[in-house]
Amino acid sequence: MTDEAHGRMPKRRALPYPRLLAVALFLGVLFASCEFSGLRDHFSLQFLRDQFLDHKLGGLLVFVLLFSLGNLIQIPGWIFLAAAVLSLGRVWGGALTYVAASVSCALTFLSIRLIGGDALRQLNSRIARRLLAQLDARPMRSMVLLRVLFQTVPALNYALALSGVRFRDYILATLLGLPLPIALYCLFFDFLAELLKLG
Repeated sequence: MTDEAHGRMPKRRALPYPRLLAVALFLGVLFASCEFSGLRDHFSLQFLRDQFLDHKLGGLLVFVLLFSLGNLIQIPGWIFLAAAVLSLGRVWGGALTYVAASVSCALTFLSIRLIGGDALRQLNSRIARRLLAQLDARPMRSMVLLRVLFQTVPALNYALALSGVRFRDYILATLLGLPLPIALYCLFFDFLAELLKLG
């Protein structure tokens, strides 16, 4: 029997807009806090390189933490990769960036999912339904491809977190999709460093 037959109101899914607003508010407060506290100044190539040179173990931890925070407030991932490659070389710099990027994507997903749930799945939008249908049809393939193309772009992490995909699939796709673009960037930054030395 239906809820109406029992005299109960049918259960309704939570509206997506308050949750999306909460996500936007969270990101806005986080961004403003980093901006006004001066923390955003630490997201620079020189600062990150200095951390590696001055504090070996501590520098690695700072790198991972800043990468994770930077991914939430729209700091481009290439800054971290360039700093790691220029400081540690393409092999160790690439390996560290892979770890930091994976941790960053995981933390971003968990943070946004906690606040926003699966708000995108509740949108009454034909475009959203079509995109989610494609994601549902081939979740791993779609997310690996998106990761290869867009790496750690924050907007991608936000969208996937709000899409309702399983964390297990998300993190596996991240681990599979990041190595290729990171390797290519490592070769590029290593080549650029050598070129600048010759100049």
